[in-house]
Amino acid sequence: MSRITPFASPLLLGFDAMEKTLERISKASDGYPPYNIERIAAGHEAPERLRITLAVAGFTEEELDVSIEENQLLIRGRQVDQGERDYLYRGIAARQFQRTFVLADGMQVLGASLKNGLLSVDLIRPEPARMIKKINISVSQ
Repeated sequence: MSRITPFASPLLLGFDAMEKTLERISKASDGYPPYNIERIAAGHEAPERLRITLAVAGFTEEELDVSIEENQLLIRGRQVDQGERDYLYRGIAARQFQRTFVLADGMQVLGASLKNGLLSVDLIRPEPARMIKKINISVSQ
């Protein structure tokens, strides 16, 4: 039995890479660190934007990395275990993480900030220029 995908329509051309990306995202669903995505309405001379906020308590700015690779926003955290300590109870692990968000074409990262254990990354999508291109038809005789 073959599996029918959302991009199986013969009218959708060139979407095979997107289909592979969706499959990869559905398989990588670790819940750490928890995050929110919110839409921030356009303000006075400020465009509408998206804000991704991750709960990264215990991480310092040096232990966090925010980067864009191709069309993916990668947020990584690497805590270094601080030597020999004698824990009576250890409920906070020095855990590393990588959280990936696939960005649509044209999305831009405005910046990232760390405050009170929350890492916020702001994104905007500039209004794309509407493009119409006339294709000439050649006639062979």
